[in-house]
Amino acid sequence: MKRWTVLAVSAVCALSLVSCDSSEGETRGLGEAEPGTLRVLAGSELADMQPLLEQEAAATGVKVKFQFTGTLEGTETLANGKADGQYDAVWFSSNRYPAAVPEAAKRLGEQVKIMSSPVVLGLSASAAQRLGWTGRPVGWGEIAEQAGKKAFTYGMTDPSASNSGFSALVGVASALAGAGNAIDAQQITAVTPKLTEFFSAQAMSAGSSGWLSEAYQRRASGQDPGKKVDGLINYESVLLSMNATGKLPEPLTLVYPSDGVVTANYPLTLLQSANPDARDAHRKLAERLRTPDTQRKIMETTQRRPVVPGVELGQQFARKDLVELPFPATQQAVDALLGAYFDKIRRPSRTLYVLDTSGSMAGDRIESLRTALIGLTGADGSLTGRYRRFRSREEVTMLPFDTVPGSPETFVVPEGDPQPTLDKIKRFAEGLDANGGTAIYDSLQRAHDIMGPLVARDPDRFTSIVLMTDGENASGSTFEDFQRKFPSLPEAVRQIPVFTVIFGEGDSAELGEVAKRTGGNVFDARGDVLPKVFQEIRGYQ
Repeated sequence: MKRWTVLAVSAVCALSLVSCDSSEGETRGLGEAEPGTLRVLAGSELADMQPLLEQEAAATGVKVKFQFTGTLEGTETLANGKADGQYDAVWFSSNRYPAAVPEAAKRLGEQVKIMSSPVVLGLSASAAQRLGWTGRPVGWGEIAEQAGKKAFTYGMTDPSASNSGFSALVGVASALAGAGNAIDAQQITAVTPKLTEFFSAQAMSAGSSGWLSEAYQRRASGQDPGKKVDGLINYESVLLSMNATGKLPEPLTLVYPSDGVVTANYPLTLLQSANPDARDAHRKLAERLRTPDTQRKIMETTQRRPVVPGVELGQQFARKDLVELPFPATQQAVDALLGAYFDKIRRPSRTLYVLDTSGSMAGDRIESLRTALIGLTGADGSLTGRYRRFRSREEVTMLPFDTVPGSPETFVVPEGDPQPTLDKIKRFAEGLDANGGTAIYDSLQRAHDIMGPLVARDPDRFTSIVLMTDGENASGSTFEDFQRKFPSLPEAVRQIPVFTVIFGEGDSAELGEVAKRTGGNVFDARGDVLPKVFQEIRGYQ
């Protein structure tokens, strides 16, 4: 749910009965256990539950403290033992991934399903009619065939960053394999050509379901310079909520693949390490959330399906009974599927990093920058690090700057043997030094100049610019110059999203406007979280 900063989820964190710590991408814990309090490590999309939880907390006497994270990061927190003593429960959209990681699975205790939402395809009404996908069953095979023909385009979250993207990947892979059981590594290899066809139509990526839906809405309404896409693969609840706002130029038609979906069931899960007081709080809260009245409130306010028998589905849920596809049962199968997606199946990406190496970066800041870039070369062996590294077929350009833009250096990571190229990127990062002034907008202009010919020569890539700085613009062109020149850039260049990273005294208002105008996002990395933020950005590339 990161609209403007990776360090803040939403203003509702200030609720009096339901508090939160929302340092997404890092998990520092919620401190000592308190009587009557349930400390929960939760998926970021659950921020929309906080107003309702405030009401229910008043009825149960339970205080809930949240910290938000991604499923992959949360699984790693469980697996490495950092959740022990810091959290009493986890609440992700699904426990399927944590359950596939032995060290994480052994820490999971009692699980209570609270609500559900399948991951489906939402298309603009006109696109669904054009494809003939209204009023009749449509399977993943037909969807993949039309995707391969570029008959439609869609956006989807990064499956290593968001459960909706991972569920979509699992769903389409399982359906296309047609095995009837959980897909394994051998089947993944066999189905890779069909998956490549399907993902050739993906035109937009994101690190979270919330940001993806916001970006789609901005593009559909013409507020974003990026190319419009025909639809999204996302939670049913997200797609229905988008329709309910009335802000879309045309509503989304939900396509429920007839051969099956993967459904999020949101289990509120007690940890094995929880003390008796926390166990009692978990029981009270879970019981309250499963009462018929609360289930109806959840359905009405979040568009998620009730899980308690006897609570009738609302009219907005066009399909009642859905086929559930099997989920990979082992970490090896999950790794194989994600590895194939990033290194073979997904459209390759092109990223230009505009790196502040001015004098104010000297010391810890330039060292943090080096560490963050080196981590992306494979030095970070964590779960998140493995999937957020520079990927096969990726084109990476580094543009350091100080008083003036430096000399760009481009690296293309080969599919067969990527390590020599990754080593070159590592050496480049190790050689970064800090001195001089800060020419932010001259350097951004240089980045646009570099990207123009690259995009023209090879437009079929996910393309983005990452602009990071620790200071105010002090040399060369101004922000006003950028605003004046931006409309005259070639259309293909204007459509490149710029993701801005602030980790010092940088002007957040100006850099936020750069991100907004280009269809990107802004990340606040002040403190010691730059490596984590770089990993977070990878979900958008």
